[in-house]
Amino acid sequence: MSIPAFGLGTFRLKDQVVIDSVRNALDVGYRAIDTAQIYGNEAEVGQALAESGVSRQDVFLTTKIWISNFRREALRASLQESLAKLRTDVVDLTLIHWPSPKDEVPMVEYLGALAQAQADGLTRQIGISNFTIDLTRQAVEILGADAIATNQIEVHPYLQNRALIAYLREQGIHVTAYMSLAYGEVLKEPVMQAIAERHGATPAQVALAWALQQGYAVIPSSTKRENLAANLKAAEVKLDDEDMARIATLDRGHRLANPEGIAPAWD
Repeated sequence: MSIPAFGLGTFRLKDQVVIDSVRNALDVGYRAIDTAQIYGNEAEVGQALAESGVSRQDVFLTTKIWISNFRREALRASLQESLAKLRTDVVDLTLIHWPSPKDEVPMVEYLGALAQAQADGLTRQIGISNFTIDLTRQAVEILGADAIATNQIEVHPYLQNRALIAYLREQGIHVTAYMSLAYGEVLKEPVMQAIAERHGATPAQVALAWALQQGYAVIPSSTKRENLAANLKAAEVKLDDEDMARIATLDRGHRLANPEGIAPAWD
């Protein structure tokens, strides 16, 4: 099962806000939703999906296991709890949200538990998130590259993550890009604005098109229906080699997701 190129992210969206965002996204044509245990919104995502009128089998649903649930039995129980909140018997993709800080839980334990959950039919695919080259290499040694559906990582014009992405491509591991708009920072970038003007597009559409044209999946979030619809049209924006080269010059290693005590030693 391939991972949809375009989905809705739900990070930082809570309560009625996330219900409305998911409902509007599904209504304008989204068919992939990304959530996580730590977001505290799985129940609301499940409610919005159940009330949407869109068949569950038509929506690609992703969640992520939080670091406090990495022990073998805890991981399984937490995933079952996520399924109950999401009102589904199986999710399409389950990720390890962050590698275990200071290797508190051995990777072989939590990846083994995740693989067992897949074998038992709780999730169709499994993957990783925020894994560096070295950590991904360890995951490949444990699971095999073919078992890892994706590595979900921060990627935007200001953080292009080239070394890690080159390694993932060597291994045949798909890239899911999060924070594609860098919390809106890239929308103010003159280079992005100029490219957008040339294409009759928005800077957000250009940033998303840039990621899509490199083969990444994207999961931008929005609370506004008009922005949700506009973002989805990024797939229609075709950037040329000059556009891509100009955006390549914007990389400055500007990382936004770097939680103290949790983040690994980045590449």
